[in-house]
Amino acid sequence: MLLLIFINRWSIVEVGIEKVLSKDLEEGLTPALYMQIYTVIYKFCTASRPNEQIVHHSGNRGAQLLGAELYARLTKYLKDHLEGIKNDASAYHDEALIKYYIRTWNRYTTGARYLNHIFEYLNRHWVKRERDEGRSTVYDVNTLCLVMWRTEFFDSVQERLMTAILQLIEKQRNGETIENADIKNIVGSFVNLGLDEHDSKKVSLSVYKTYFEAPFIAATEEYYRKESKKFVAENSLIDYIKMAEARLQSETSRVQLYLNQSTEKILNRTCDNVLISDHADLIRDEFQNLLDANRQDDLKRLYSLLLRIPAGLVPLRAKFETHVRKQGLSAIEKLASEAGDNLDPRAYVDALLDVYGQYAHLVQYAFLDDTDFVKSLDNACREFINRNKVCSSSSTKSPELLAKYSDALLKKSGKSTEDSDLDSKLDDIIKIFKYIDDKDVFQKFYSRMLSRRLVHGTSTSDDAESSMISKLKNVCGHEYISKLQRMFQDMNLSADLQAQFKEMVSRLPEAADSGIDFTILVLGTNSWPLQSLNTPFNVPAELVKTFERFQTFYQGKHSGRKLTWLWQLSKGELKANYPKSASKAGFTLQVSTFQMAILLPYNNADTYSYEQLQQSTALNKEYLVGSLAILVKAKVLIMDNGTEIGAPGTKYTLNMDFKSKKIRVNLNLPLRSEQKQETETTHKTIEEDRKMLMQSAIVRIMKARKTLKHVVLVQETITQIKSRFTPKVPEIKKCIDFLIEKEYLERVDGDRYQYLA
Repeated sequence: MLLLIFINRWSIVEVGIEKVLSKDLEEGLTPALYMQIYTVIYKFCTASRPNEQIVHHSGNRGAQLLGAELYARLTKYLKDHLEGIKNDASAYHDEALIKYYIRTWNRYTTGARYLNHIFEYLNRHWVKRERDEGRSTVYDVNTLCLVMWRTEFFDSVQERLMTAILQLIEKQRNGETIENADIKNIVGSFVNLGLDEHDSKKVSLSVYKTYFEAPFIAATEEYYRKESKKFVAENSLIDYIKMAEARLQSETSRVQLYLNQSTEKILNRTCDNVLISDHADLIRDEFQNLLDANRQDDLKRLYSLLLRIPAGLVPLRAKFETHVRKQGLSAIEKLASEAGDNLDPRAYVDALLDVYGQYAHLVQYAFLDDTDFVKSLDNACREFINRNKVCSSSSTKSPELLAKYSDALLKKSGKSTEDSDLDSKLDDIIKIFKYIDDKDVFQKFYSRMLSRRLVHGTSTSDDAESSMISKLKNVCGHEYISKLQRMFQDMNLSADLQAQFKEMVSRLPEAADSGIDFTILVLGTNSWPLQSLNTPFNVPAELVKTFERFQTFYQGKHSGRKLTWLWQLSKGELKANYPKSASKAGFTLQVSTFQMAILLPYNNADTYSYEQLQQSTALNKEYLVGSLAILVKAKVLIMDNGTEIGAPGTKYTLNMDFKSKKIRVNLNLPLRSEQKQETETTHKTIEEDRKMLMQSAIVRIMKARKTLKHVVLVQETITQIKSRFTPKVPEIKKCIDFLIEKEYLERVDGDRYQYLA
């Protein structure tokens, strides 16, 4: 009786299933029918056999049996239904098969969702109980439908289906238009068929990985291997790089269009291997040609390709470094050959900047500021900046020329420079300065030139000077620029001292008629790189009173200090009135103090011999001849006899017919002998400072370590000093020997040193 009732009720359920899976849902499944079927299933799941003994011993065993029977009949129905779909599929091929599969899949999965709602009570009670008892092969109805689709239909059609899909993708790769939605739907079905055995609600990618991704990747590899081999044989490397770039972009787009995101990594790796790794040597060989032609866009493409494969860029970094070094050395060699001994610091620095700027932009644009390429650029720049043809005679030439270029920028000139442009040029100096090995050389020359700008008041602006010092501080730290900053402090203190002196003089009645406007700078010996005078000098009588007055004033304020007068740096202005001059206002002669001492005696006579001038000034021949040469060349003085300035007996007469287009005539020009001597003195100072720096570093190291091997001490000394300059090992050994002689250290065990407290 129970079996008969079940069969009758099943026939009602079967009609509903058929309407859900095989007919139009909107026409076939009315709300009334839906509720009828739902009620029948509910009764199946709650009914029990009338045998009380069974009920007593087994609980609701009858309901379990009927639930199992209902589940089995549903499974049988799905199997038969899918058998029909499979038979129909045999008539379809290629794209038609894809269309058929998508159409039936969409219809079937929609019906499966309806069935899952209809069999909700079976899912919530019987299926749940079965799975709780460990029967993992029992599924909720929706999952059961998918499992049946996979076993009864998908397994038989998947190979033909995948062949059709791969053909469709190949058409798209060949430039034909296809329906991306079709492949996306297929991919979606493959993903949905991957079921987790332990949790039916979780989706596994096992089916997608096995039946779609694996053949897709294999087909992709084969396609691009053939295409790339043929393309390389028939086209240039640049065209191949562009093709590979386009192909890689298209495959990335393919993932977004219809593939599962999990495929992106293996797809990229496969394409990289076939399109890049297999041809990496050929691509790298093109790198040098592109560098030589400065084809930055193509270099960027090449870089982007090789970046995708392991160690793809390693050989190129060395090539890039070598290329930049050669370009830099070549540019400086050409400049040095053209300029000879008269090398312009501006031209030199501009040549360095041209090479650096070109390849810094290349690294930024084409190599995306890759740290390894930045390092290669730095190595190359350091090489050609410090060891080029100009530096062959002296390793300190680059920092010296860079300091002179800085001086030219920061010194007042006839050409006005915008602040922004000047700051940009100072930034350019710092770009080169960072690569300078001997930064102490730059510091010495820069400080000497800065001192002259400050003393003579020729700085473009205090802001520009401060900006440059700030930039140097950012690179080398506070200690490097401490003396430079103290120079500015001295200038401010001098201004205050000058104001106090003028106020004191203004109260003296005898100073009112002196006609002398006196300005003084008092500068600290430790901060300013200025040398005392190496020639005797008689202060002009007109200046003696003012000179002595300030001496007394200063000693009254600082009795323990000694003033050393640097007459070679002093200057003044003389008012010259010529009776026959067309200029009624006369001329203002801007002269050095030495020139002033030569010219002032001409207030008393028109002609003096060389010996008389030498006696009145007390200058040695070098300074006297140099000063006279400028006055004679400007025709302020005329040689009456002799052809050589400074020859004994030569007479010098004041030129009463002196003419000049300018009212203010600058005669205070630097002497070549002074410039040469200053350069030599600077180099000598650098050597002495380096010895002191090395000795200080050695003592600091030994004081901290007490005992050290020779090799370790040398290495640590280099490490401590290399930010200022790169010391030579023989020089370090000399410093060690000197410290041993002075009993700061002693040698023990042959190659070890011990610190002596």
